[in-house]
Amino acid sequence: MKIGNREFQTKGHTYVMGILNVTPDSFSDGGKWNDRDRALRHVEEMLEEGADIIDIGGESTRPGYTLLPEHEEIERVVPVIEAVKAAFDVPVSLDTYKARVASAGIAAGADLINDVWGLKYDSWSRNGADAPGNGASGQGGSAMAQVIAESGLPCCLMHNRRDTDYRDFVHDVIGDLEGTLRLAEQAGIGRERIILDPGVGFAKSYEQNLEIIRRMGELGTLGCPLLLGCSRKSVIGLTLDLPADQRLEGTLVTTVAGVLQGAMFVRVHDVRENVRAVRMAEAIFAERVSGG
Repeated sequence: MKIGNREFQTKGHTYVMGILNVTPDSFSDGGKWNDRDRALRHVEEMLEEGADIIDIGGESTRPGYTLLPEHEEIERVVPVIEAVKAAFDVPVSLDTYKARVASAGIAAGADLINDVWGLKYDSWSRNGADAPGNGASGQGGSAMAQVIAESGLPCCLMHNRRDTDYRDFVHDVIGDLEGTLRLAEQAGIGRERIILDPGVGFAKSYEQNLEIIRRMGELGTLGCPLLLGCSRKSVIGLTLDLPADQRLEGTLVTTVAGVLQGAMFVRVHDVRENVRAVRMAEAIFAERVSGG
């Protein structure tokens, strides 16, 4: 899969996506990087530590987050995308679920759109809902899908839903993602441009988060590569009874789980340590990782 000017394997190796939050209220590093110069220094640091791609986000999606107006999110992310692309030769992902923000980010140089609502946010908003429902049918069209389709860029589409009324948890997650893939197909986004994310920490109980990490490999039946994003999340904090800034070891275990289940990417805050964990896991489990 080509992202920016780089070709990425979709199988046989796990790449590391470094997180750059340009927000004042992210759950783990809010306010640390929302100054342009500090953001660029942090990107330089992540690249030195081995990051393969940088994921830039302008709105926190932590539990209880405040919805950010589109113009304010654009004002946060566009200058940072432009600055990162000007300073570094690295693919840049934009973490947004809003079509107008995605469009502005693409114009600024974003190479991939990372949508935590799996193309469903704007379609339900137009239908009068205040937020997406579970959307297994994937009906109604999507402005975000159109923006991505017209750009020709790849995308990462995450599982999410408004309710947690699951009947058969993993089966329902797969069904929801099938709805996302239908929206992508309707807009003209080819499967070869799609990465799927099981959505750890979104619309899932503590037990369900553990289950989806353990069983994420089953999502491979959908025919798309996978991204796992567990870094510093509450499932780790609840398991180990630790605050966000002390969840590195727990994150590393989830990264190894991602490697063993064939994740194309892990999305992390602590790049150096996770790069090392990936390399070690791939060395130990080389035959399993390569599909042998």
